Amino acid sequence: MSARGLFIVLEGPEGSGKSTLAKPLAERMRSCGVEPVLVREPGGTRAGEIARQAVLDPEHPVGAVAELFFYLAARAELVATVIAPALAAGRVVLSDRFSLSTEAYQMVGRGLPPEVVHPANRAAAAGLRPDLTLILDLLPEIGRARQVAAGKRLDRLDAESIEFHRRVLEYYRAVRGDGVRHLDGSLPPDRLLQEAWEAVLAADPERFGATAG
Repeated sequence: MSARGLFIVLEGPEGSGKSTLAKPLAERMRSCGVEPVLVREPGGTRAGEIARQAVLDPEHPVGAVAELFFYLAARAELVATVIAPALAAGRVVLSDRFSLSTEAYQMVGRGLPPEVVHPANRAAAAGLRPDLTLILDLLPEIGRARQVAAGKRLDRLDAESIEFHRRVLEYYRAVRGDGVRHLDGSLPPDRLLQEAWEAVLAADPERFGATAG
């Protein structure tokens, strides 16, 4: 098994299925003898969960800059206390969102300047970058319909305008780079899982075994 850690991040617009995908993807890893560390943003620590409640509460809106720093504070604490130690111990970390979400939502969605967001993002992440980023692509209208059908209480970001969520989606669609994979969020869950799993295997075949399927 690989001695180094492996950092995998699920990204995408609201309702695209990140949280739904995380559970069976973790089960696939366990079937290979790998117990992942599952985290979500914002959250995963006491401070992060407090920030999550504050920043997503639809009854208590905050300004764009304050919103940015809520997310960054939660991330800094999660990286320092959970993600970085797990990776240093050679663990697999599977995160529901990371720095790319801040670029998509606060920089592009909210319109905050890149010269503010990028350095702040790097500081909160302590320079940490995912080994694999799986971006789920789904139209915001479909994502919203999924949330409503599931009876989800829409949080402050969920309830933003469709135009806001379109800006977020277009940013995600333009992201390219090493370790970035785009997946069709409208696929049936079993097919989406299989495509995600194939990307994970390609990222670290030694850890999960060439015959894992």
